[in-house]
Amino acid sequence: MPRLRVLFIFLFIPLLLCIVLLSCLPLQAQEVSNGNRIYLTNQQVIVRNLPPLVASSTDGSAALATGLEIVLHDKTVCCGKDSALEDTALWISLANSVSLKALTAKVLGRHLLSDGRPIVVTADFVPPDSINAGFLVNSLTDQHAMLLQWNSRVYVLYGAIFDETRDPGDGSRVDSIHKLLLLDPGFSGPHRTTEFNRDTDDWSKVEGLSILKVVPQ
Repeated sequence: MPRLRVLFIFLFIPLLLCIVLLSCLPLQAQEVSNGNRIYLTNQQVIVRNLPPLVASSTDGSAALATGLEIVLHDKTVCCGKDSALEDTALWISLANSVSLKALTAKVLGRHLLSDGRPIVVTADFVPPDSINAGFLVNSLTDQHAMLLQWNSRVYVLYGAIFDETRDPGDGSRVDSIHKLLLLDPGFSGPHRTTEFNRDTDDWSKVEGLSILKVVPQ
């Protein structure tokens, strides 16, 4: 019996520790071939070097203005004093509530920098039933963060975890998103990051997506 106990301690317990450690490791992208198709699972794409701005309060309007500033990440454009979108920031602060769709319409078009140079802000609002997984992945891969309204609050969409199916024959690709990685501009610390899980969260509570870009003239 003592020998069995020693064997148990030296063989089973290290094995148990290995299993626990492996279960704590993050999911890694895996490539699986099946016939003529290649499946790339659990891939992650993240927009890096976003400014670490935090709204002056957790109020929805303050968070919305800061989210806009994070996505555009150019102080001459948005959204402080003498920026091209200074009036937009003021409009947000004076409103009781601003929808992402209304904000998108407000910033769309030609604006002037403080030195008089014109810029054009391209702004597209995408309703939830028109949001395309492939487009999201491509935009994030190109380092373009977006704004997403979910449960009446606006978040910065900065990343995604997804599966990709490739067909080497015709070059086609299909993406399937599992999670959208989000920043809440109204918070710092552990409450700043959250995620929308396509498998467990209610997609009907997503109210739309805004794609914003600045084009010099």
